[in-house]
Amino acid sequence: MNTAGHSEATQRRGLELTPFRGLRYDPDRVGSLASVTSPPYDVVVRPDGLHHLQSADPHNIVRLILPQAGTPSARTEQAADTLRRWLDEGILTADPEPGLYVYEQRDGDGMLQRGVIGTLRVSEPAEGVVLPHEDVMPPVVADRAALMRATRANLEPLLLTYRGDGTAAEVVERTAEKPPLLATTTEDGFRHRLWSVTDPADLARIQTDLAGRQALIADGHHRWATYRRLRAEHPSPSPWDYGLVLLVDTARYPLRVRAIHRLLHGLPVADALRAVEGLFRVRRLDLPLADALTALADASCAGNSFLLAGDGAFHLLDRPDPDLLARTVPADRPAAWRSLDATVLHATLLEHVWRIPEDSPAHIAYIHHTAATVEKAERDGGTAVLMHPVREEVVRDLARQGVTMPRKSTSFGPKPASGLVLRALEI
Repeated sequence: MNTAGHSEATQRRGLELTPFRGLRYDPDRVGSLASVTSPPYDVVVRPDGLHHLQSADPHNIVRLILPQAGTPSARTEQAADTLRRWLDEGILTADPEPGLYVYEQRDGDGMLQRGVIGTLRVSEPAEGVVLPHEDVMPPVVADRAALMRATRANLEPLLLTYRGDGTAAEVVERTAEKPPLLATTTEDGFRHRLWSVTDPADLARIQTDLAGRQALIADGHHRWATYRRLRAEHPSPSPWDYGLVLLVDTARYPLRVRAIHRLLHGLPVADALRAVEGLFRVRRLDLPLADALTALADASCAGNSFLLAGDGAFHLLDRPDPDLLARTVPADRPAAWRSLDATVLHATLLEHVWRIPEDSPAHIAYIHHTAATVEKAERDGGTAVLMHPVREEVVRDLARQGVTMPRKSTSFGPKPASGLVLRALEI
């Protein structure tokens, strides 16, 4: 742990965002722009969801970000071959000149988010420019690195946030008043628009403003770790010095923060409850999902709490034994870290009570969608552990102290749709 932290005021070097020639689908060569998009690779977790995307259009981006050949090497080779074929056939084409891209998302509930997509200089956590807040799983980084090596492309932007409300935000707002390069509405009801910024004066305004900023990784820790690995493998200067990102100014557009839930394979709910007897207060809730989540939110105001599901009911765990926490939660971290639900889940419940290895896909899955987690637990006989989200300011404060949260602690959104703009390193 870096106890010195990362004070934004003391940074010598800030965010270096550079234009690139985006790869975009030719709308005349695909069914629709909506039909070729996908959520980020780690959100497409259910086989039926993957099949749905593959069936939506033969050129859906999921065929690049989640190729389905048999072996890992076959999958990466398949993605590379597919990308080359789509480029040769004009399915994907490069924009004529480098630019930064203003990206907008809206939903039917009045949510509006705008940010800037570009290639960002890859930096190490010690530089304090891009702040991670979660640990990563090495096998996932290795998988993403193999895919990027094979395709020589950044296939989807990761999501970073910063707080600025400066000249970059002004350029974003002014650009959004113009006709967009593309506009589409995906089946989740989100409307997406994209603009290219190529004017040298506007590019300079964005870059100068961001040069004094510090960013938090909101979504894409594994891809950022992959960028770092690939940069280390290639002598600088090289295209691998930069990676594709979406930067959102949360002073203008606060993100939504949701929890990422856990699915414990092979642990029936009855066994999970038996193990926590006497260590947590346990209450059975015969309620609909929405009401059970409200009960979880209420309990979270008073301390650590979790909602277990998988046996047709919900079970609220709260009021953990203080002696248990003292024995199991590491004492060498800030109080805000020690009191996180994710910390107590991983350090106390998974490691000491249920004895489940957190880095084994055979034992645990991380799922963003609440209802899907419950449904899969009930279908497979496992235990769903539903979490309450962490506030963004808590995440940012810990990241500035150099403290990483337990993996998959948060889900920031809305996440950028994959497939609207890609980056090929050699174009």
